[in-house]
Amino acid sequence: MKKRGKKVDFKLLLELYIAFFKVGAITFGGGYAMLPMLQKELADKKKWTTNEDLLDYFAVGQCTPGVIAVNTATFIGYNLAGVLGAFVAVLGMVSPSLIIISIIAKFVTQFSHLEWIQNAFSGIRVAVAVLVLQAVIKMWKSGIKDKIGAVVFLITFSVCLLFSFSPVYIVIAAIVFGIAVKKFFTDKNNNSEGEVK
Repeated sequence: MKKRGKKVDFKLLLELYIAFFKVGAITFGGGYAMLPMLQKELADKKKWTTNEDLLDYFAVGQCTPGVIAVNTATFIGYNLAGVLGAFVAVLGMVSPSLIIISIIAKFVTQFSHLEWIQNAFSGIRVAVAVLVLQAVIKMWKSGIKDKIGAVVFLITFSVCLLFSFSPVYIVIAAIVFGIAVKKFFTDKNNNSEGEVK
């Protein structure tokens, strides 16, 4: 990830705004539906972040107040260009929604009963589901690197299917579990090395 400089880089700020504007304009459904676009635009194309970091931002975004996509924009913008970068990235992310909603808000309620409008939204929902699945597969490859990660995934997936816990509790539990397991294996390795000596 690029380091923040002391000078204001207006070119970078413009790129930040345009990149997040594109993501905000093209994706429907927000949140997880934006993952594939964020990956393509920010990780693959711009190299501003990695898939692993993006996964971390989404995890933290679940635990912090606000919209996940906006939180992610804030993290990436701040890492690239400080507070101003965070502001510009968030502005880019929400601008398309503000513009589009302002234009169509009064017309949607008048035409939402039409069959072709309902069919259009049904198609959009299916496409969003496929995009989310694609993002999950990509995140699986970059986020699960060992057996412990696979176990955490299976436990979390099972809990989400069987119970209706808040994502905040699930993420916090995963954090505690990750720290505990890391400490356990670190202590075990240190003890093993001590015994060998």
